[in-house]
Amino acid sequence: MSTLAAAIPTAAQSTTITTAGLAVGIGILAVEHVRWWRGGGGAKGVPGAAGGAAGGAARDPKVMIPFWFGIAVGTLMVACPAGLLGSLAGLFRWGGNGLGGMVMATMTGHQASAIAQASAPGLGEGGAIVVTAMVIGLWLLRKAFPKATKGKWWKGVFTGTLITIGTGTFALIGNIVVPGANSLGDWALHGIVHTSIL
Repeated sequence: MSTLAAAIPTAAQSTTITTAGLAVGIGILAVEHVRWWRGGGGAKGVPGAAGGAAGGAARDPKVMIPFWFGIAVGTLMVACPAGLLGSLAGLFRWGGNGLGGMVMATMTGHQASAIAQASAPGLGEGGAIVVTAMVIGLWLLRKAFPKATKGKWWKGVFTGTLITIGTGTFALIGNIVVPGANSLGDWALHGIVHTSIL
């Protein structure tokens, strides 16, 4: 475990998600799509954003790319067995569980209950190559992205860590993203290391 990952409190490293944490993730997912559908998703600085009145031309799918890419990254973070990304995913889940639990208890009087343990399929060696390359690329390009794009991406990352569960509809996300990353990494590793063009 890295020094930074070790600095995150153990209670915050849990991969358990509660009903309240899932509610927070679903809420953010719904709000982002409603804003996009109504035309409010056209934030300044987001590529393809048009803005405009409700139901107008602002429903450009490109506006949602940073958010959905963030969800994919959040899903891959949950699939990391350890390390800084896995610990950060646990921290995000801890925060979502805490925030959602406070709102749920205050508004409804009900206490949140755990609904899933470590959920996404495991990240293999190939997937680890993809994630490492992606992290390096994002770090090097971080200043090239507009602020609005970064905001949507971080919302997506947070949402991805909360809705990546092992059953039901949301399991489809983990079952596509993680095996996809594993397969892409395995293909690249085989093509680069074991195949010669000569």
